[in-house]
Amino acid sequence: MGFFKGISGRLLILTVIVVMVVEVAIFVPSVAQFRKAYLEERIARAQIASLTLLASPDDMISEELEAELLNNAEVVNIVLQRDGVRQLVLSGNTAKMVSKRFDLRDMPVPELIGDAIERMAMSPDDSLIHIMGFPPKGGGELIEVTLDPEPLREAMYEYGMRIFRLSLIISLITAGGVFLLIRWIVVRPMLDVTEHIMAFRDNPQDPDTTITPRSSSGEIADAEKALAEMQEDVRRALKERARLASLGEAVAKISHDLRNLLSSQQLMVDRLEMSKDPVVSRVMPKMIGSLDRAINLCKRTLDFGKAEEQAPEIRDIALRSLVEEVAEGLGLTNGGPVTSEIEVPEDHTVPADPEQLHRVLTNLMRNAGHAIEATGRPGCVCIATRQSETCEIISISDTGPGLPKRALENLFQPFKGGVSKGGTGLGLAIAHELVGAHGGRLELVSTTTAGTEFAIHLPRG
Repeated sequence: MGFFKGISGRLLILTVIVVMVVEVAIFVPSVAQFRKAYLEERIARAQIASLTLLASPDDMISEELEAELLNNAEVVNIVLQRDGVRQLVLSGNTAKMVSKRFDLRDMPVPELIGDAIERMAMSPDDSLIHIMGFPPKGGGELIEVTLDPEPLREAMYEYGMRIFRLSLIISLITAGGVFLLIRWIVVRPMLDVTEHIMAFRDNPQDPDTTITPRSSSGEIADAEKALAEMQEDVRRALKERARLASLGEAVAKISHDLRNLLSSQQLMVDRLEMSKDPVVSRVMPKMIGSLDRAINLCKRTLDFGKAEEQAPEIRDIALRSLVEEVAEGLGLTNGGPVTSEIEVPEDHTVPADPEQLHRVLTNLMRNAGHAIEATGRPGCVCIATRQSETCEIISISDTGPGLPKRALENLFQPFKGGVSKGGTGLGLAIAHELVGAHGGRLELVSTTTAGTEFAIHLPRG
């Protein structure tokens, strides 16, 4: 039974059913036509029998011959109308009554079909039927016969069985041909696609499981091409995933060792904090803050096995002091070739997680500074703020050469959107993820040979 649950088996059954339905639609009018031909033949036989009587001397024949003529014509009575005279030509001895009359001279097709179905559905009885029609070859004006309908009913059933057997043979031959044709054109390629899907599921890394499109059918060929492309995409994704997994393991190991080193540095910084030097006293809080952030980041990496970000703890923070701290940490306030310009009011606050916003600004401002340094000319990184109806917008622009085409095609994609030579392509991806965690968005506003501008949108409330 498994065969009939598949496409091939269902197709075979459906084809047989469709052919049989068509045959039934043909069978009903053909049976009606058979019934009409049967009755017309009895009229023709009755005419021949009547002509035999008319050719005899004095129109008289023996009772034995009359019975034989009626028996050969398969009728009970014959009435012939010639030259306006209606005459009972032959008559058999019967006491049966006529139950129905039919005029074959003008009988619509629906009536023929209805009478045929009715006759086949009726149970045998002792009644007769009366038939009127034109005599063949102009042998009179009208001929009427009375006959027993039971032989007609049996003949119709026999004809119907012949039609049924023929229809069944035709349907099986047609279904077999259609089945083989569609199996060759459609089912076989689909089975091949299914086999490749199952093989790919079991071993996606094996290149031999990639399907090679061979079908000439448009839909099947499209399915094969789409499957081949999907297999290549999945295989690349798996390789990328394996690469990232290896990288995550390596990062975890590095983070472990780095945390130990930073902890040692923190002890030394704690000792330096006791220094009376005014420069050291001014720098030490920022240095301690940077070390704490680095140690916490290493700890989260070890806790989760990857750099999974925690949900931001959003509160109103003073933006200008945060930007100044980032700029000083990146060396953009020491009078070097790359400087910073902060267009943020002193008392302006934004809703954000201070540590995560610090990392976002650090990544964006560092990228801007590296872009300017790559030109070999002095430049400026400008940080400004403005408001929309629903957001606080922080703008970070530079006077660098603009983003290269490769970076624009893979913007915010890890390991793909690197801008500077030797970069990892993680800075923009990290910034994009952190801003998204705030319910905001990071967008590239513009990039030309005159500079690049990014905008951080942070929702209020």
